[in-house]
Amino acid sequence: MTSEEVKAGHITMIAGPVVKAAGMMGTRMYDVVLVGEERLIGEVIGLEGDVATVQVYEETGGISPGEPVYPTGTPLAVELGPGIMGMIYDGIQRPLEKIMERTGDYIRRGVEVEALPREIKHHFVPKVSVGDKVTSNSILGTVQETPVVEHRVMVPPVINGEIAFIAEEGEYTVEDVVAKVKTAGGEVKELTMMQKWPVRHARPFAKKYDPELPLITGQRVLDTFFPIAKGGTAAIPGGFGTGKTVTQHQLAKWCDADIIVYIGCGERGNEMTDVLREFPKLVDPRTGEPLMNRTVLIANTSNMPVAAREASVYTGITIAEYFRDMGYHVALMADSTSRWAEALREISGRLEEMPGEEGYPAYLASRLANFYERAGLVEVGTPDGRVGSVSVIGAVSPPGGDFSEPVTQNTLRIVKVFWALDAKLADRRHFPSINWLKSYSLYLEKVAPWWARNVSPDWLSRRQEAMKLLQEESELQEIIQLVGPDAIPPAQQIVLETARMLREDFLQQNAFHEVDTFCPERKQYRMLNIILKFYRLATKALERGVSVEDIRRMRVREDIARMARVPNESFDEIFDGIERRMEEEFAKL
Repeated sequence: MTSEEVKAGHITMIAGPVVKAAGMMGTRMYDVVLVGEERLIGEVIGLEGDVATVQVYEETGGISPGEPVYPTGTPLAVELGPGIMGMIYDGIQRPLEKIMERTGDYIRRGVEVEALPREIKHHFVPKVSVGDKVTSNSILGTVQETPVVEHRVMVPPVINGEIAFIAEEGEYTVEDVVAKVKTAGGEVKELTMMQKWPVRHARPFAKKYDPELPLITGQRVLDTFFPIAKGGTAAIPGGFGTGKTVTQHQLAKWCDADIIVYIGCGERGNEMTDVLREFPKLVDPRTGEPLMNRTVLIANTSNMPVAAREASVYTGITIAEYFRDMGYHVALMADSTSRWAEALREISGRLEEMPGEEGYPAYLASRLANFYERAGLVEVGTPDGRVGSVSVIGAVSPPGGDFSEPVTQNTLRIVKVFWALDAKLADRRHFPSINWLKSYSLYLEKVAPWWARNVSPDWLSRRQEAMKLLQEESELQEIIQLVGPDAIPPAQQIVLETARMLREDFLQQNAFHEVDTFCPERKQYRMLNIILKFYRLATKALERGVSVEDIRRMRVREDIARMARVPNESFDEIFDGIERRMEEEFAKL
């Protein structure tokens, strides 16, 4: 149904991004409407009789009461198909580069641009034959979208039947019919390479599993101490300047997901500019290809319309679910959900709804839960038993770094990994500034078998041993403040020295160093093991009567401090040498 085929309503009230329109009988909740003479995109968020309340996804300045509002009869949906990979979209999936080509550096409102290019032809390779039975998400064929992503053209959800026609291998646009499916009722459905899906509805799946495979990020404090699993959820709360965005960038650059969806939701324009400039230049460490070949960026900065910010997280998670249904492991970064919650609060205020805690709407918790619960490791429900995952990592920006505020508290009730950024660590230039005493991961026991199989059987016990030393150091700090570091027993001085090595040589990591920016999981284990071996040998040396000062003067400590910068291709041989020298030095003491 086009906007010209239905009766238009008219604007009766305007309050920022919220517009009321009369004469909208027959319109449904969450339908998209075109507002005013400029046909700005809006979404129905309230109905009372024939009066619709609409949130407009563009600036409403200059629009006046009486202007027409055209219903489209369809909900806010994203276009899914070949051409999506490597794109930079705004919050409602309009390609920013295409808009710039049409309007120049300053984006004009009311611009209509298709999310997927219609003119480009893709090389389609069929994977089914006439007469084959197909179900929701069955693969009809493939398109090599980028050198690293094979786009699997699927039957849209809720369509089942038999293949009546399948296109031959060749070049097709996303609007060309590549298959026809005859349903059980005898109806023939024409299928193109593109499908649309409403963003506020999760795509269906057959079964959800407990996440057990770790999402390897190359960040030591995350992988070894507070791991996230593929299909898991994590939150990174922290005040201004604690490194949320850099941590999100590191995850997007280095995690071992197949597809990255990065949502810049209400962040400052200069931070988003860094992402847009950096990502096209980055090389994927796994494939050697540009990282953008497996990345979709959604840019909705703080100076863009507030209503589109609210929609941006749904746009991102729907794109992530689409690639999950192909059988890929997808990592979604939302930076930040606090700005999204602020958009909810602003729109709620315009609607004159009863405010909840700190002015946020009463439904804040349920909206956050709806978003995070779309993560998961799932069986898609196809005969081939295809499995995919969406991992959601959301940054939270609590005002003044106050973790007791509503967005942080409601997020922590939902997610299973909490990476607590600490302003005091950031002030000491310790990055990533993740506080190892406040953070936690509920996936630790679930991912331990993978580490035992692929890295070392004693990985979990080593991690627990290191955590115990860090906790012991924290307890000793109070005593040291009273009596001084030299007054405590030698054994506890060794604990302090080892904990310092763990903090400075293991947990600290330089995101901008060419080697240290990414640390493979085997290297992480070897580094941790060497520091703990130093602790055990130092404890035995104390028992033989060696002084703490002699242990502190050992030359091998300099080698341990430089372990993070050892090239990732040759660390095993160098680490073997460090262990040998350490044993020899301790034997000579």
